[in-house]
Amino acid sequence: MARRSIAGRLLKWVTLGGMALVLFMVLVILLFRVVNPPTSAFMVSHQLAHPGQSVQQQWVTFSDISPWMPLAVVASEDQRFPHHWGVDFVAIREALAEYQAGEGLRGASTITQQTAKNLFLWNGRSFVRKALEAAMALGLDGLWPKKRVLEVYLNIAEFGTGIYGVEAASQAFFGVPARQLSQAQAARLAAVLPNPKVLDAGAPSAYVQERVVWIRSQMARLGGLSYLEGL
Repeated sequence: MARRSIAGRLLKWVTLGGMALVLFMVLVILLFRVVNPPTSAFMVSHQLAHPGQSVQQQWVTFSDISPWMPLAVVASEDQRFPHHWGVDFVAIREALAEYQAGEGLRGASTITQQTAKNLFLWNGRSFVRKALEAAMALGLDGLWPKKRVLEVYLNIAEFGTGIYGVEAASQAFFGVPARQLSQAQAARLAAVLPNPKVLDAGAPSAYVQERVVWIRSQMARLGGLSYLEGL
């Protein structure tokens, strides 16, 4: 009986702790709906790993970003972004079907999931991290407008070693503010997102140039700038 009582109390405290953590995260997500995050988990991780190296990042509002940039990242990373709920279950089913057919397991991470990961979590492929990422992405999509998700993502995504956010990247690689990015420049920045520590938007390799061509073709296929007008 004593062991049951202890187990019951432990379960109660674990449940209450879990509920408190969920409530805290909901409040933080609601706060960041209207307040720009001062930093991100990935930026903090970079600063801890490179204590003598500063982070380049400057926040800009969505209206101060060239409309080509959000279209480029959607075309490159998450073409169903306007339509899913933060997690693209269609893409996940397709990726699993391809894996079962003998193809490699590709990622099916949405822009919303990447925003949750970059803002709150750590890099890695563990099931726990992916589960947290998916849960937070559903929360972001439910509590933020789609345009806010894109705005935060474009301001915290890494575009080069120590270069975070589209404004810092635009200035570093092209010498122009983010609002002046051309279609080609936006595609070049989007092309390096899968591996910004290796791929270089300033001196694009043949692989990056191929990705730029593909991204621009996808931007046109989606209908151009009109694709994101309803966000």
